Amino acid sequence: MKIVYCGCGRFGVDSLNAIKASKHQLVHVITHPEKQAGRGKKLRANDVEQWAQQNNVPLTAIQDANCADGVELLKKLAPDLLVVIAFGQKMSPEIISVPKKGAINVHGSLLPKYRGAAPINWAIINGEKKTGVTIITLAQTMDAGEMLAKAEMEISDDATADIVHDELARLAAPLLIKTIDKIEAGTAVYSKQDNTAATKAPKLKKTDGVIDWSKSATEIHNRIRGFWYWPGAVADFVSAKSGKRFTVTFARTKVIENTVKHQPGLINPELNVECGVGTLKILELKPHGGKLMDFKSFLNGRAGGAGDYFTRPEDFK
Repeated sequence: MKIVYCGCGRFGVDSLNAIKASKHQLVHVITHPEKQAGRGKKLRANDVEQWAQQNNVPLTAIQDANCADGVELLKKLAPDLLVVIAFGQKMSPEIISVPKKGAINVHGSLLPKYRGAAPINWAIINGEKKTGVTIITLAQTMDAGEMLAKAEMEISDDATADIVHDELARLAAPLLIKTIDKIEAGTAVYSKQDNTAATKAPKLKKTDGVIDWSKSATEIHNRIRGFWYWPGAVADFVSAKSGKRFTVTFARTKVIENTVKHQPGLINPELNVECGVGTLKILELKPHGGKLMDFKSFLNGRAGGAGDYFTRPEDFK
């Protein structure tokens, strides 16, 4: 089949490789224009644009795929199937109606759970033990289309969002090809989602990462895992002696059961951080503007230790 791919994110690169290696024909890639990135604010091509350039696949970068030019482009390409992965835009009925065999999407959750922009993050934040990918048809309600295929995986207790992201991307690629083959053969089975079981996974905001130390150690640990590496789970380290503050982003932690109650956020004599319930052992963190380091090295560099504490960053936006 002739396939047009719509996407921007790294999540779809494994699927692009799988389509290219399959019997199907990837005729065009549609993505968003380059954006400014880094300290120099230089324009940078996204992962999908880079992939298309490296693999000599025709490419169009367009801000709104639903605009007149976008619709005209798709009609001209006349694909059998439109594959949309991590594009961040709802497709109009006019776009969806163009491909002969329809339009499908790969979503990073076990739908109908976690509909929305950040399904991987929220599954981890909520302490889910498993997640997966679901292939659906495009619909006017975001992530609510009919389901064609699912695959699931376990989430380990220390897995961070970036690790789960890459594992799901690898899981999705062969499932996508099997689904495309079934669509071509006319053997695909379409199942409606149970809308009453749907949950949301809204787009992440920078302020979501601010740690509330009155929460349990498990809740904080899950938020640290779910927000790594963006937006990051953050707090200010405060020296009890000098009052100096240092903003940090937490990377790796471990939950320690503890029945002794202290002030949440306080670093105790074992150099663990007190929480509303239990304590948290900090394994790695990243000072603002600095490099990833272990917690003891961080404390040694700031003459820190027991009695110092973590709190909400000042003027955090």
